[in-house]
Amino acid sequence: MTIEKPEIQVVWLKRDLRLDDNEAVSNSLNSGKRVLLLYVFENLLLDDPHYSERHWNFVRESISDINERLKPHDSKVLSVRSEIIQAFNQIQSLYAIDTVYSHQETGIEVTFERDKRFKRFTRNNTFDWIENINNGVRRGLKNREQWFEYWNAYMRSPKFEFTPSEGQLLTLEEIEAMEQLFTLEDLNTADISSFQKGGRTMAWRYANSFFETRHQEYMYNISKPEASRESNSRLSPYLAWGNVSVREIFQRAKDVKAQVKNKRHLSAFISRLRWQAHFIQKFEMEHIMEKASVNKGYHVLKKPISEEYQKAWKTGMTGFPLVDASMRCLIQTGYVNFRMRALLVSFFTHILWQPWQDASQHLSKIFLDFEPGIHFPQLQMQAGETGINNLRIYNPIKNAKEHDPDALFIKKWVPELAKLDLRFVHEPYLLTPLEEQLYNFKLGVDYPKPIVDINANRKRASDILWKMKIDPVVKEENRRILSKHTLSNRNRMLRDDD
Repeated sequence: MTIEKPEIQVVWLKRDLRLDDNEAVSNSLNSGKRVLLLYVFENLLLDDPHYSERHWNFVRESISDINERLKPHDSKVLSVRSEIIQAFNQIQSLYAIDTVYSHQETGIEVTFERDKRFKRFTRNNTFDWIENINNGVRRGLKNREQWFEYWNAYMRSPKFEFTPSEGQLLTLEEIEAMEQLFTLEDLNTADISSFQKGGRTMAWRYANSFFETRHQEYMYNISKPEASRESNSRLSPYLAWGNVSVREIFQRAKDVKAQVKNKRHLSAFISRLRWQAHFIQKFEMEHIMEKASVNKGYHVLKKPISEEYQKAWKTGMTGFPLVDASMRCLIQTGYVNFRMRALLVSFFTHILWQPWQDASQHLSKIFLDFEPGIHFPQLQMQAGETGINNLRIYNPIKNAKEHDPDALFIKKWVPELAKLDLRFVHEPYLLTPLEEQLYNFKLGVDYPKPIVDINANRKRASDILWKMKIDPVVKEENRRILSKHTLSNRNRMLRDDD
């Protein structure tokens, strides 16, 4: 006699690690059927060179936070280490799956290919897979006509509530019985860490302090490497991993803005939420950006690989203090502000004249807030290989003096320079032999000499890239890119109109 398996719905959590304002969770609950929440630590991604342990610890902390929220419902997230199809095969040995719910992931190539395999799997196993739009980013667009109006309407629409009915979520007892089929993931992480801790509780702690007080210095400090660590929202990892939705933060920012006198700081913050979505939408529409320049005219640009230069850059030993401080800070904390990220990429691609592709995986591994839809378009923009953006070759010395004038950031992250007078902290190569004796400091021993001639290398990069901007193929690609990705209402994106 065949025993009929209980029927369930499965929510496959990916980079939407929250219960509130999660359409996949909401849709599953609205079905009225019993629901299993699932997160799979996929070997496919654990072994992928874009990720590192800091990311998976953030995910573990996020799931632990969800599980705390689920305790009153006598449930938790089934958290296993597996490949996704194998995991669903195991679940099907105990339950009949009616529908799987998830969000549409704008991810890297391996997740896109994984999703295509999973789609075939669902068809072969006769259950449905429903993917919802994520943070207003739409799949299958050919151009951006009316995109901003749609995104703006989405951001202002009602949030999804987490309202499971009594007994609707699979119980701890049922999930623990299912766990016997799997290799489980240990969700414990170190209590003390230099990285921001994952989870919705921490996300709102950062959000609340930003909206209550920290935003008041937002625009003043946005480019300062040290001060911005306090006055920036620091919400990027929580948005990247979905602990909060962009819509939740957008609506909270709007509400707070309506109540404060100085609105410019929150207006600037809201505009950056819009541009974040703009870049993710760009990557969703043109995923070639993961591996090649979106402007095909730059595919002919070949740069000689220097392992020496790349190692110095990756380890923060280039001899340019602000570059090295930014890299060391990223390695230790997973965060620097936007300008320092742009400086790092500009230095690598222009001053060291290395291909942006060689910077991609190193940076994605150390950005705690690695978001593919932001990462790849920004790499190309800072490398000057889009053709449509202004060419910016950042001068690390000028930026240090302007944005870290007292060298507080540099001294913190390059402590071997802290005993020098200020002018030498910014430019240690100006030390004379007599001054080296005075400070008991030896350039090339205590801190590296500059690995390149910055002025000559800036000129080389500028000459080559400005010449390429007028290449016929580059210009033709410019027209194609502008037609596909430019917003006809671009000016509206630049202001926070009510």
